Amino acid sequence: MSARDPMEFDLVVIGGGSGGLAGAFRAAAHGARVALLEPSELGGTCVNAGCVPKKAMWLAADLASRIGQAADLGFDVPPRPAFAWREFITDRQRYIAGIHASYRRRLDEAGIVWMPQRGRLVDARTVETGDGVRLRARHVLIATGSQPVHPELPGAELGVVSDDFFHWNEAPPRVALVGGGYISVELAAVLQALGSNVDIHARSARLLSASDAEIVEQLQEHYRHLGIGLHLGAEPAALERDGDGIVVRGKGGARSGPYDQVLLAVGRRACTADLGLDAAGVRVDARGNIEVDALQTTSVDGVHAVGDVTGKATLTPVAIAAARRLMDRLFGGQADAKLDYDDIPTVVFSHPPLGAVGMTEAQARGAHGDAVRVYRTKFRPMLQALADSPLCSLFKLVCVASGDAPAQQRVVGIHLLGDAADEILQGFAVALKMGATLADLHDTVALHPTSAEELVLLR
Repeated sequence: MSARDPMEFDLVVIGGGSGGLAGAFRAAAHGARVALLEPSELGGTCVNAGCVPKKAMWLAADLASRIGQAADLGFDVPPRPAFAWREFITDRQRYIAGIHASYRRRLDEAGIVWMPQRGRLVDARTVETGDGVRLRARHVLIATGSQPVHPELPGAELGVVSDDFFHWNEAPPRVALVGGGYISVELAAVLQALGSNVDIHARSARLLSASDAEIVEQLQEHYRHLGIGLHLGAEPAALERDGDGIVVRGKGGARSGPYDQVLLAVGRRACTADLGLDAAGVRVDARGNIEVDALQTTSVDGVHAVGDVTGKATLTPVAIAAARRLMDRLFGGQADAKLDYDDIPTVVFSHPPLGAVGMTEAQARGAHGDAVRVYRTKFRPMLQALADSPLCSLFKLVCVASGDAPAQQRVVGIHLLGDAADEILQGFAVALKMGATLADLHDTVALHPTSAEELVLLR
């Protein structure tokens, strides 16, 4: 038993989301004495109002679509079966409760002191809890995540944000999503598949502005076919109450609606309020993100940050990976451990999913000019073809060539839109990270008949 003051720790973690938990567990595994402060449910946005419940809803929507296809293929099912949303929510929340229980058990087994309290910095080595207890630490990790932005839009109080979606108990008959990012894209297809009439309103000329333009164009074609209304290049000016619903009024005066719900998905903001950052001298950028270097260290030695609160590659697996490598460096004797932020694979759970790793075609041409070679294939997966659906997959490779031979063409971007794109991409992301060439793909025997084989057959 250590004779140290019980309020002295090697690491104090502020925030019990994915990044904070990963850091706490890895530090404890290296023998560090750890305290974790989290006033809400463990798991943060990902577990409670993000990745996990979103994927559950996506799975339900995907099943709804496949039941419709089953009817087209001869199964005796209704064309649009009823969905017991409340019953499904019970199952979803039971699953999430299991994750919470697992976290609590692991914290206890690891000897981590979990305090259901907010934390704020008093100085670079002192964290004060919401009830006034002060903790001293050699290192502090800030992992407080981000939250949905409430836009400064007249009538914005009539709308809701993505967190609110997870409290819904049924599909609203008419829904508008404001914003052209991944949250709008994902929830629009979920709601449409589960019975809503859906429109997306975005000020940008296309959805998913960071994704490959050609892939997004195909996705937009899919969404129009599914009946999702796309109002692109039409920035909303206000939300207004109109009789039996809410109207979205555009900058030019055009009115759309009425809608039963308007979901505002215009971005997220780092949760840095009331953390005592000024008192400790921790710098934030103009958007409120905590500034960190390549080692996840802030402007104050001993104070670190990972995840959405830094504004860098705001993805759950990134927060986890960055936190683990940070703890390997601080407590595991791995002096060079840090996360490589290049070529991080991403997936948008649209219908069908959109996966990407590496450069878009536009990014590659901007960096490498005429050395860029692009290979693409547009095809109907077997299930879509059997059901005589017009929905197609689009797979695309972006290569940089030092010559015309496949062995001289390094793969720098992989972009997939289609069934199972999310599952296919993971292995191919490893290949891209290792420097695979077009010849390496050609040398790999295809698995037939699959969608994935299209990537090794591209010429």
